[in-house]
Amino acid sequence: MTTNESTITTTTGTHRTLGSTGPTVFPLGLGCMGMSALYGTADRAESIATIHAALDAGVTLLDTGDFYGMGHNELLINEALRTAPAAARERALTSVKFGALRTVEGGFTGYDGRPEAVKNFLAYSLQRLGRDHIDIYRIARVDPAVPIEETVGAIAEAVEAGHVRHIGLSEVGSDTLRRAAAVAPISDLQIEYSLISRGIEAEILPTARELGIGVTAYGVLSRGLISGHFTRDRALGPGDFRGMSPRFQGDNLDRNLDLVDALRKVAEGKGVTVAQAAIAWVLAQGPRQGVDIVPLVGARRRDRLDEALGALEISLGAGDLAAIEEAVPVGAAAGERYPAAQMAHLDSER
Repeated sequence: MTTNESTITTTTGTHRTLGSTGPTVFPLGLGCMGMSALYGTADRAESIATIHAALDAGVTLLDTGDFYGMGHNELLINEALRTAPAAARERALTSVKFGALRTVEGGFTGYDGRPEAVKNFLAYSLQRLGRDHIDIYRIARVDPAVPIEETVGAIAEAVEAGHVRHIGLSEVGSDTLRRAAAVAPISDLQIEYSLISRGIEAEILPTARELGIGVTAYGVLSRGLISGHFTRDRALGPGDFRGMSPRFQGDNLDRNLDLVDALRKVAEGKGVTVAQAAIAWVLAQGPRQGVDIVPLVGARRRDRLDEALGALEISLGAGDLAAIEEAVPVGAAAGERYPAAQMAHLDSER
């Protein structure tokens, strides 16, 4: 592969600002969901050690949801921050999603974006996190029964009260993004974005760029599918939601891992891992698209975190980017990114 004057270099010394009104953060954020839910059993001590290692490396943004493990994840972050050095704790920024309604058995029954619900969710999150404010607060999915203006307006009131610093959104489409931004400043849109999930490039990303809204990209390794570590014969444990994910099923899995094999050849030619190539590609999209994009990496272990941080040292030129995109073409992924019932909740897919 070749590099040239179009080279995009991502380094650990370069921070990124989330939109025109949001905070400046380390170029990678840590997604903490897997430390509490949906990927099977996690090691609590290793999870806390991973958060500490991330903070030591300069990571500032910790992303969670109040429904991850029914509050377990917020309590885990609380413990990690309480036991971290003071300087690291003070740099840490919390990004919290709210609104998901759960059952005792762990099922999802919908979303609640009513203003009174926003206040309720916020009160519980502040208590669990042990903080007097949340840095970015967002509803996890749009409540179809509540206009987004009302939900965002309630968060804006929390900003005025000092309980929230910035307003974010999650998995919304262009129209909803515009409506929300007309009510109050939006720092960032959290949405899935990776080499095999590029649907936002058509309308959503240009709208974010137009409105001065940043992007925190989750699923940059597609839940491990394009990490280079997932194999065809891997058995998923109980509680791992990937067992229901269309992209991990049957022929879909085989076709998607064929894409990973193609990406591996490109990565090896660059002297990097598959995961590092995939993360570096997402990092490079911010400058290309005119908005700051901050990938969220869902590392649950320190070795996986170290691998992800290595992506910050990778320089990708125009030839490198073209080779990566040739290995994993737009629309090449087999299967939807969520089961049908969950896809129905995504305002971003309408």
